[in-house]
Amino acid sequence: MKGIILFDGVCNLCNGLVQFLLKRDKEDRFRFASLQGEQGQQLIQKHNIEYNLDTFIYIKASKVFTKSTAALHVLKDLKGFWQLLFIFVLIPKFLRDPIYNCIANNRYKWFGKQDQCMMPKTEYKNKFLD
Repeated sequence: MKGIILFDGVCNLCNGLVQFLLKRDKEDRFRFASLQGEQGQQLIQKHNIEYNLDTFIYIKASKVFTKSTAALHVLKDLKGFWQLLFIFVLIPKFLRDPIYNCIANNRYKWFGKQDQCMMPKTEYKNKFLD
């Protein structure tokens, strides 16, 4: 089963992360849906996820990870060098998530935003649920 990444589709930082993952997902482990899209909203309801648009969400095998924990699990599943960063999961969430929240709360100011969700390139269209 593929892991599903839910992201803010108008956030430049989030879209950059999605592009980063698309280029490195050689084993086809991930699918993507924007939080603003129909599929993203259905998954949020199905899994009863409390969220707002600054929450990065990773769903894998019916387990839901959010914020810094989600990011670390994605890196773990990316394989290669990136797996080594999963060691940061040893840092308690109450210390990791405030750093995540600081970045998330300032992402539009620091990285900007789009007027609408990004349209995936043709070669990646099958990786998007919307």
